[in-house]
Amino acid sequence: MGIDRLIAGVDEVGRGPLAGPVIAAAVILDPANPIDGLTDSKKLSEKKREILTQEIKEKALAWCIARCEPEEIDQINILQASLLAMTRAVEGLDIAPEHCLVDGNKLPKLPCSAEAIVKGDLKEPAISAASIIAKVTRDQEMVAMEERYPGYGFAQHKGYPTKAHREAIALLGVTEIHRKSFGPVQKQLELI
Repeated sequence: MGIDRLIAGVDEVGRGPLAGPVIAAAVILDPANPIDGLTDSKKLSEKKREILTQEIKEKALAWCIARCEPEEIDQINILQASLLAMTRAVEGLDIAPEHCLVDGNKLPKLPCSAEAIVKGDLKEPAISAASIIAKVTRDQEMVAMEERYPGYGFAQHKGYPTKAHREAIALLGVTEIHRKSFGPVQKQLELI
């Protein structure tokens, strides 16, 4: 690789939802095989994210997706679960990075040097790539949850605390994929 260091971009998605896992990804891009259009996943259409996800998985030197489930989130809190999912993503890479660029202002425990970059998914292509594949993975999982838990609207809101989702919880109750430590879910459980 010459003087280029192996740098992984790391990001997570799903801190705000009331249901589902928090998903993190780590990506080591190939400097010799650039990918056009990488930016913050929230600034891209669903279709563009899905196209880029395929390209990232084909062109990156390494990528890994990791997670923390709702039970873990309830046990250790969402911040710690997000950091743990990021650690798992980096540790799961087929190639060990020499340095990590992490979106946000907090660093997970990592096996190499790292720096936290606020709005890193806008500034660093490797973080953008991690953001995109994590978001596509989580969105697809939440769409699949619609079939397991009909009536909650997971395909539309992806577990976020929309009015429709909060109304569905009030009407249908709390599922096993809901985060029981989150306010609106906790309130519903207290009514039972």
